[in-house]
Amino acid sequence: SDPIIVFAADKASAGSFNYPLYRIFADPMNSAGLVIDTSMFHGFKFEVLDSKKNQRVILKSPEELHELVGLLGSSTRYTVSRIWQAKDHLLCAVTSTTKLSLIAGKYVGKDDPVAIVRAQHGLPAVGEILVPFLHTYFVEGWMRGSHWGPLMPVALKDSKCTVFDGPPRMVALGFQVCDGHIADLKDGKPMVADLFDDPAFELARREATETAAMIRRMGEFQPARLSQEAMEYTTLPQILEKLKDRFKPS
Repeated sequence: SDPIIVFAADKASAGSFNYPLYRIFADPMNSAGLVIDTSMFHGFKFEVLDSKKNQRVILKSPEELHELVGLLGSSTRYTVSRIWQAKDHLLCAVTSTTKLSLIAGKYVGKDDPVAIVRAQHGLPAVGEILVPFLHTYFVEGWMRGSHWGPLMPVALKDSKCTVFDGPPRMVALGFQVCDGHIADLKDGKPMVADLFDDPAFELARREATETAAMIRRMGEFQPARLSQEAMEYTTLPQILEKLKDRFKPS
């Protein structure tokens, strides 16, 4: 058997998976297998994309852990694109990394990223893959793709965004692959587990709601709004162009 989890986010950016993927494949405080399972001792290789320069670099954990965190912590620019087992190059995870604004040169909606993660012998278990979502964390996106918002792990039935077009939401669907095919039920429909449809994630949902209410008090002031660099594909450049002749030396 080959368990596979598909994560799909709404009102979030391509870097939204940096934090959980780091926790899953590089943090022994999250994934006990990194300490207990000898088949995971060789670590994992991360392919990191520089979305500004359209370049890629491969870093290996645990040897290059500090460099990895240094890049992934700048999630507005650097994103995990693929992860492999270091010992045999088995592909473990892939994400969508395209930023729509970098293609269009203007704000055309957020990227709504997805990730596919494998779980089997020599890889993190399904339970370890879900641990990072016990708590909320901040992602880029939310209203008009221009704000930081707390990620809310939800069941499919609760995936509709509402408040300020959010909060940013993510679903996790579990599949079982057998002999190259997705396992199905007797009626031929695929077996799908709605993994976030569970009381264990109520804490994260409550945290996301409370954090969303707190940060929205700041309105359009940073850090609720993204940095000026991240706003270059919105209307902010038009405002600066309109006022450029009115700026005087101080």
